[in-house]
Amino acid sequence: MKRRVATERAGKGYEQRAPGTLRECFALSVLRAIARLPLSLTHRLGICIGWLMLKIPNKQRRNALINVRLCFPHLEAARALAFRRRSFLEYGKTYSEVAYLWLRPAQKVLSLVREVSGGELLHRDDGRGMIVLSPHLGAWELAGLYLSAQGPTTTLYKPQPELDWLICEVRGRAGAELVPTDRQGIRKLMQALRRGEYVGILPDQEPRVTPGSAFAPFFEVPALTMLLINRLARRTGARVIFLFAVRLPHAGGFHIHCLPAPAGIDSEDAITGATALNRGIEEAINTCPEQYLWAYKRFRRRPQGMLNLYQGPL
Repeated sequence: MKRRVATERAGKGYEQRAPGTLRECFALSVLRAIARLPLSLTHRLGICIGWLMLKIPNKQRRNALINVRLCFPHLEAARALAFRRRSFLEYGKTYSEVAYLWLRPAQKVLSLVREVSGGELLHRDDGRGMIVLSPHLGAWELAGLYLSAQGPTTTLYKPQPELDWLICEVRGRAGAELVPTDRQGIRKLMQALRRGEYVGILPDQEPRVTPGSAFAPFFEVPALTMLLINRLARRTGARVIFLFAVRLPHAGGFHIHCLPAPAGIDSEDAITGATALNRGIEEAINTCPEQYLWAYKRFRRRPQGMLNLYQGPL
């Protein structure tokens, strides 16, 4: 049975449903405690988390430096380390602010948007559907909420083994319909676009299905890239834009950016489409490079004959 949309409740913004396991119970308790903090303290907590991740040997720290050196080969060793340090302080904020963005009422969260650049790109005056791409950049949870507040939205998401019910409720509290990353979900994306609605997708995850992906340059490094966006755009004639929320200094709120997708993202040639997609992600990242999720193993799968990148000392 289709999950009903969560209704706003004073001081909450999600349904009061009991967690199913002890782990869920603990996680929800932590989220609720953090959500009570003002955003300034939430971000200070995130800075502490990022600092600890830099000090304690871990894979995320190693992977981030590998990615930074690959994508910005012009940076000297000291500058690459300084860049990683700044990015991890933002990485910590990404984790700590999730509770605030999830559990506060939608209107309270949306009131944190201080400025919108390129908002006219969201207009759908021609009746066509629109594919809105939000990379793992800045506050992507806020970006998704902002999009769903603009009109009917269907969002692609990966179901989780725990707290999946909470993710569905908080991401759908402004009216978005969440659909899983399977054939049925993709069918619903097509239907939404043909109705002239918004479709939201995180475009920079490494796809699992090889026939639905291709290697294309991402900061000049071959990266396995999804072809779904290219196929949706070609088959429906939908426009494609990028939307992301940049975190402002000193917990000053967020700046929403909308950018047009590069030409060729709807090309009949799949590689051309994948290359344009990655170029659009690069343009978004260059707006605020420290706020990108550099710890993600974006180059985990390599073209045949290339060595695994994510190995070595932590």
